[in-house]
Amino acid sequence: MKGKDKDIPDILRFRKMLRDKGLKATPQRLAVHEAMRVLVHAGADEVAAQVAAQGGTPVSPASVYNILSTLADLGIYDRRCGQGVRQVFDVRADRHLHLYDTQNQNWRDLNDAELVSWFEAHFKGRRFRGYKIDGFEVLLLCHPTRKTARAK
Repeated sequence: MKGKDKDIPDILRFRKMLRDKGLKATPQRLAVHEAMRVLVHAGADEVAAQVAAQGGTPVSPASVYNILSTLADLGIYDRRCGQGVRQVFDVRADRHLHLYDTQNQNWRDLNDAELVSWFEAHFKGRRFRGYKIDGFEVLLLCHPTRKTARAK
């Protein structure tokens, strides 16, 4: 459920995360986080529009991008590669997988601890000439299907 997922930090946990990273819980950061709790995966423009729709604290689109980038740099949020070069921010920074709907261009979290464990085990200690693996991101491309007729 968007914005209500147990893995999405509530406002109190978000304030603590900021404090732990040496940041203040400014009204602008809190407004961006409230928007991300609703959107879960979004680009800066979408977050700026959501903040504006929520009313309250005004935040410029440039400030929204800077806040999202700072939160991602600190590991509070995560970044995803969207369609083309579009950057999408993820309110969840924990290790999880994604479904990407190619028709509607939207993201969904895929919580599959077994599959995540398989990837971690598979790449543990692996070496690629000239590279060290920092992590992995799994994105399953998909599209909606029609619901089949119910059996009568």
